Amino acid sequence: MPNIEDHIHKAIEEGKFDDLPGKGKPIRWDDNPFVEADWQLAFRMLRGAGFALPWMDTRKEIESQLEAARAALKRAWDWKQTAMTAGQPPAFVDDEWQRALGAYREQIAEINHRIFDYNLEVPLPRFQRPPVDADAEITEVTRL
Repeated sequence: MPNIEDHIHKAIEEGKFDDLPGKGKPIRWDDNPFVEADWQLAFRMLRGAGFALPWMDTRKEIESQLEAARAALKRAWDWKQTAMTAGQPPAFVDDEWQRALGAYREQIAEINHRIFDYNLEVPLPRFQRPPVDADAEITEVTRL
């Protein structure tokens, strides 16, 4: 018994898909199939004018803050490794590393506060963002 793929291949060979509307044109992925048609146009116009929903902008800001904090932590870790091999006093290096860790944890606490607020704004749970585990991130950076 032929399966669905066999039927599709047979239809392709017979040319039944040759004259479909939109053939050769890119698929438009920017429309949300779960939004009513009346709202599709409104969302398309807003997006075209550079507008986004406030919670979308908040998510971008959170991700940007998080990337900056991660980059600062990575720079501090790289500095610590270089300073230790360059013969810097261990107490000084450790104090600077602890200061960098404290600053990172403060940044993550602020980011997590923004994430909490953001999660209250989003329309669906699937858009929520989990909080950042500072200790797990520190472990990841120092393990590399």
